[in-house]
Amino acid sequence: MATMKREAYPAARTISSKVQAYFARHAADARHRSQGRATVPDAETIEAVIDAAFWASLRREEGYTPRISLAFLSPQEAAHPLIFERPLPLHPAILTRVAPAVERPGIHLGVWRQQGELSVWGTTREIPSLCFVLEVASPGLLVIKHHSSEGSGKFVNVAVLEGDQIKWVDEHAGKVPDCPALMASLLGFDSAASWVQSVNVLVQLAVSMRAQSRGGSLLVVPAATESWRESILGPMPYAVSPPFSQLTHLSREAPDEASRRVWQEALGRTVDVIAGLTAVDGAVVMTDQYELLGFGAKITRRKGWGRVERVTMTEPIEGGAAVLAHPEELGGTRHQSAAQFVQDQRDAVALVASQDGRFTIFEWSPAEAMVHAHRIEALLL
Repeated sequence: MATMKREAYPAARTISSKVQAYFARHAADARHRSQGRATVPDAETIEAVIDAAFWASLRREEGYTPRISLAFLSPQEAAHPLIFERPLPLHPAILTRVAPAVERPGIHLGVWRQQGELSVWGTTREIPSLCFVLEVASPGLLVIKHHSSEGSGKFVNVAVLEGDQIKWVDEHAGKVPDCPALMASLLGFDSAASWVQSVNVLVQLAVSMRAQSRGGSLLVVPAATESWRESILGPMPYAVSPPFSQLTHLSREAPDEASRRVWQEALGRTVDVIAGLTAVDGAVVMTDQYELLGFGAKITRRKGWGRVERVTMTEPIEGGAAVLAHPEELGGTRHQSAAQFVQDQRDAVALVASQDGRFTIFEWSPAEAMVHAHRIEALLL
């Protein structure tokens, strides 16, 4: 029986040329800085990889949804690759079948063109900077990304494809006034050295909060003042005394190459512990020095301060425009409480994860004289 040719995924062709131009431009910049980089795929290759990954994402293997990461590089460009004796065809059914073996974070299926055909040659955990990576996050949801720099474990998201919707991340969104440091880091091509600095902690907390899919709130308050307590109903149900400071100590360490992996593992475990607390009803309260003060905190309007009536909402997506919205339009009680807290405590930051995957940073914007809600889930996928 003849195999029916599958329908092409339209978004793959729509975006492939733009993706190729993006990687070619940044590869040229890296070449001028004498930095290593992976081979840039052509538009036809990008289209084929996206198409295969999309149709694989809609299949099931023994009832499980595939979660895979495809990286375009040759075995020679990978560090310590696991190479198959016989390369696998880049086909949705094959990708779905092998997905259970490579679904853990950090494992990539290596894709390369051999004898004129695209195939999966094996797996790798280490890839060069600017290597084209396509991640299957969930059925019909794909993320195009790459490492931000040599030696960095951080990925920069380039575009998000969900069905027929394409969200192209605005590279320049981090240059707007009052852009949160967390968002600027997720958008930027910062160095590995800067990635080790403290903003890495908030990024990891945001990723961990979103990954648990329970929803949660984290309030980051100045360590030098106690004014934030005026916006919290006392006593806090789960106050911590003395403050838990393991994250503080880890964020201040500057590990050398030999101890970096141990440091990263310790940081990751501590981040997951604190992020897990956000699933409890109420908010986690942490200082800007990363000392945990408690969780389950109930936010209340500060005495003498007005109710928050509207906020500015933006998303770092090309073509997106700032909109004025009532806090109720952003989400449920967590979002409304976070907006109120930031209006009343203007030197604080609130991070809110929704059960549906949305993630919002609330900060006070002096330029706009109101609370600014930054939707950043497209950067965290």
